[in-house]
Order: sequence, then structure tokens, then C-alpha cells
Amino acid sequence: MKNFVFISPNFPTNYWQFCRELRNNGMNVLGIGDAPYEGLSRELRESLCEYYKVDSLENYEEVYRAVAFFIHKYGRIDWLESNNEYWLERDARLRTDFHITSGFQTEDIPRIKYKSRMKEFYKKAGIPAARWHLVEGPADCRAFIGEVGWPVVVKPDNGVGASDTHKLGCDADLERFLREKDPAVPYIMEEFVHAEVNSYDAIIGPEGESIFETGNVTPYSIMDIVNNDDNSIYYIVKDLPEDTRAAGRAAVKSFGVRSRFVHFEFFRLTQDQAGLGKKGRVVALEVNMRPCGGFTPDMMNFAGSTNVYKIWADMIAYGRSSLPVGEHCFCAYAGRRDGKPFRLGHQELLEKYRKELRMVDRIPDVLAGAMGNQMYVAVFPTQEEMDAFYRDVLAEEE
Repeated sequence: MKNFVFISPNFPTNYWQFCRELRNNGMNVLGIGDAPYEGLSRELRESLCEYYKVDSLENYEEVYRAVAFFIHKYGRIDWLESNNEYWLERDARLRTDFHITSGFQTEDIPRIKYKSRMKEFYKKAGIPAARWHLVEGPADCRAFIGEVGWPVVVKPDNGVGASDTHKLGCDADLERFLREKDPAVPYIMEEFVHAEVNSYDAIIGPEGESIFETGNVTPYSIMDIVNNDDNSIYYIVKDLPEDTRAAGRAAVKSFGVRSRFVHFEFFRLTQDQAGLGKKGRVVALEVNMRPCGGFTPDMMNFAGSTNVYKIWADMIAYGRSSLPVGEHCFCAYAGRRDGKPFRLGHQELLEKYRKELRMVDRIPDVLAGAMGNQMYVAVFPTQEEMDAFYRDVLAEEE
């Protein structure tokens, strides 16, 4: 029987489903987390063979001892994973230290976590990317801006999501950023790309083959949503565009991805842009070697009448999955921000879209910055019906 160590299986709250499907496939699922066992959901407790509580997942020695305990009790660990961006480096270090070869090792981290290092692998894949520069001081920043023009975007070279990401539109913005930035954090500066974000979401098999593929579209900038405290929307596409599929598969090959759930983000240009191409072209943004965040895996299920938790667990256990993907539709996410005067109230939305809604819930505070406070997830056969839903959810009183 294979042993799978799942780091922080209780966050996000829907990740218990990964554990359930692993256990259904006959694996020993061993959880490590800092939440009390009695605080875990009943579904998660029933999906774990054993749970080891640490005082803090930030304490590497504690987590190391937990893995060592499981090895002593159950034998060799076959897999170790969190499926969480925040723990990718920690996961790789644990695999390296315990000689768990079924995943990225410490030496792999730079190309999959540092935005500047990703650029060379996009180039290798033949995918254009925005011009960039590693921030040092005022002089080099102004020289770069002199080359690409205003505005520019700055963000941590090794960061999670859109946190600490800023659009600079003038010299005063640049001076403020340089004055307030964390001096211990390396930042990357990139030319601004006029685009919407399209993603390639896939479960990749042991030979780098795509076992499951879909994608989502984010019409509004996540950076603006976070920085401006805006509402949030994105949707799972009904059918994955072929150019997104081609770019995603090329990136999988270039980055050497094996046996993972991935979320690769691309720009789709909304206007012609010098050096990048014509309107509609797919341009590199960044790779994320984990599932798309929050409840997006559930949205993939709704959009494709399938179960990505099982497909992933089948890939882990058997190297493949025969689970079919059913009828396709759009799956829309709308995240309302608390305190805004919306035209339609919560109960009115529930009544109007009772047939289409699949999830209605509050978003955990740690995710609310990018996803809003109150979420509504619904399915629609056409783009027009989905657009009407967004208008109803987000319209504010005049």
C-alpha cells in the first residue's frame, strides 16, 4: 500500500476531497497540519488514515519530525504534497531531505517560483513574454521605464498570487514604491500588458501527458481587485481555446512537469502591443504548479460534469484516469465585496438563479482579498446567460 503525506489537508476547505479520492484508491493518506484534530471536518477525518498535529507548519523541524514519524510507522513515503502555492518550497525541501522522488526537489524551485527565472522557459517554449527588469534602485528603474514606457507593474520575484503587486503610472508612483518596498524582498518590474488573463488548468500524468484540461478567464485584473477592494469575477470556459491549449502544453514540456495539477496563467492581448503581437495573441504571465485557488476545482467539476479530485487521485495511484468528462458549460464565479450597495439582495439572487447556482458561501478572510467576501457559483450553457448573471450580481444601486 502506497503512503501519501498531505501537508495542510484542511486548507482550502475543499481539499479534503483530494484525500477522500486517494483513500478510495487504496492509499494511506497521512495528514500533517497545525489545526487541532477535533477541528477538522468530519469528511476530512474520515479520509485520513492518521493525522499529525504540529504547533506551526512554519516550523520546518516540527514538520520534518512528523514525516519521520510516519516513515517509522508506515515505511517509505511514496508521495508528499500540499497542492498549495504557499508550501511549494517546503514540500520540495521535505521531498529532497527524505528522498521522495515523486515531485519537485529543492533544485527545481527557482524555475517554478521565481518570475524572472520563468522567462527563459517561456522562451524555450516559444511563448512571448513581457519585458522585465530586476529592481535595484531609481536609476535602473528609470532606464527600464525609458525603454518600455509607463505604466509598469512591480511585484515580488518570488510571490504568491497578486499580493504586493503594484501598477506604477508616473514618477511619483515609482518614488513611493521605492520608499515603501520591503528592502529584503527582490522585486521584478515588467512592462504593462493590455490583456485579460486566460489560464490553462490541467492534470499532468507521469510522462508529461495531459490527462485533463480546461481553463478559465479573468476579465478584470486580480491586481486591481486586490488593491482597489473590488468585486471579483472569473469563469471556467465551456471549451478550451486551441491556442491556450497549445501554449499550456508547450509550457508543460518546457518546465518539465510530471504528475501534477497545474494552473498556468497567460495574457490574451486586448489590443495590438509592440513586441508582443496582435490583439488576441496568447502571451506568458506565470506558471503555478498547483490547482487554481479557492473553489475552482469544484467549478471545473460543474463545468465539465466530472470530478477532478478523482482524476488527480487516479493519476497519483495509477498514472492515468478513465473518468469521463461530461457535458460542457460555462461555470461563473462572482465574489461580492462586503459593504457595497448592490441592487439585488442576497435572497433575490438565490431565488432568481436557484436552478443555476451550484455553490453559495462566504470566502475565508485569507482568500477574500482576491475573491471577495460572498461568493456565488453558477452554470450556464451560453455566454449571454452568464453575462446577464454577472450584471445582476454586481450591479450597484444608483
